[in-house]
Amino acid sequence: MTVTPDPSASLPPGDAGGPRPAEPPGHSSPRPARRRRRLVQRALVVGAGLVLLLAAPALWVRANSAGHLHPYDEAPEAPVVIVFGAQLAPGGTQPMPFLKGRLDVATQLVKDGKASAVLVSGDRAGASGDEIAAMTAYLVAAGVPAEHIVGDPYGLDSYDTCKRAHDVYGVRRALLVSQSLHLPRAVTLCRRLGIDASGVAARCDGCRRVTLAKNTAREVPAAWKVAYDLVTARPPAVSSAPDPVLQQALDE
Repeated sequence: MTVTPDPSASLPPGDAGGPRPAEPPGHSSPRPARRRRRLVQRALVVGAGLVLLLAAPALWVRANSAGHLHPYDEAPEAPVVIVFGAQLAPGGTQPMPFLKGRLDVATQLVKDGKASAVLVSGDRAGASGDEIAAMTAYLVAAGVPAEHIVGDPYGLDSYDTCKRAHDVYGVRRALLVSQSLHLPRAVTLCRRLGIDASGVAARCDGCRRVTLAKNTAREVPAAWKVAYDLVTARPPAVSSAPDPVLQQALDE
């Protein structure tokens, strides 16, 4: 008698067409775990890519200003020091700590002979008051000769300050005074707009931590604006004809 071999006899249990044996208690398939790991890895890669994309302009600003940022003791000399406007204290006549720190450093630069004239650039019609009048009065009271101070009332943001300093007031080399969190952006803008600019870090005595944190955080979106303004070469909010007043101040 011929015996026909059963093909299922050589197959592992559960592969002969019948039901698979039950998994032992506590056992789970490795496939869902591997799938979860892959999803997490992909999410991390995507997240890291987004962070780099968002931070790219800020990194570019840092790279462009590298080598041009100085503590006060290492500040080079330049004909002009540019002070960027900022908020005034209630009443609109005195600077808040941010602006006071900038003005104090600008005053010392002039007294130490590292700069001859000061260009104060801000908003004459600012929400907190006339920044130009307040900055000028503070510098004069601190001992800077009035004839060596020039005010630009239309430096409505950092880009406009640098653009107008170059185009309207003829600045080609300058020291920029601002806090270290803002200085890389200011230096990058001015240098890209034709000014051989060096940044000098200002103090911020009395600044609250929350204020510093808020202003530090805003530098990331502000760097995107730097890129946009430079790529589009936008004109300043207010355009003016060349003005020799700063050169006259230097000649005093």
